[in-house]
Amino acid sequence: MPENGPDGRCAWAAASPAMAAYHDGEWGVPSYEDRHLFEMLILEGAQAGLSWSTILNKRDGYRRAFEDFDPERVARYGPDEVERLLADPAIVRNRLKVESAVRNARTFLQVAGEHGSFASYLWDFVDGTPLVTRPSTPAEVPASTEFSDRLSKELRRRGFNFVGTTIVYSYLQSVGLVNDHLVGCPRLAALTGGR
Repeated sequence: MPENGPDGRCAWAAASPAMAAYHDGEWGVPSYEDRHLFEMLILEGAQAGLSWSTILNKRDGYRRAFEDFDPERVARYGPDEVERLLADPAIVRNRLKVESAVRNARTFLQVAGEHGSFASYLWDFVDGTPLVTRPSTPAEVPASTEFSDRLSKELRRRGFNFVGTTIVYSYLQSVGLVNDHLVGCPRLAALTGGR
């Protein structure tokens, strides 16, 4: 029997209105827009050691602090901008994470330049088709997979930081390359056309 919430959604969506909105509007939805892919890469890295609800609650602060996640602008940040970010209570003020966001912006642009877009690069890993897993219980949703292991290794080879396999798997879920909505969740049916 699926372990869904009382409204049929994946149970974790009931944690807060922000989590429900994220579940219903974003999680598992295929994203092909580079700015959104960059935003989620930075937010997933910022989550390391924290809860996703903490990051969601700071998302507006991140958008303001990182200029709506424009990778070209973030890639030009130098020491002054890093210090500005480290003084901003609206984001997670961790030097390694902030410096990583700047470094990742530069690498993101390099990869996008090589492939026409970061979306093209990323979606090539799944031949353009989301991986739909159809778990019945939360326990069936893995923290990482062979795919996230492989992509993590590739991203690190290219110079990205805060892209360990668990972070990468969460990223794949957040941008819809992987759809882990539970069987019975209305979002699974909506995203797969009921198939």
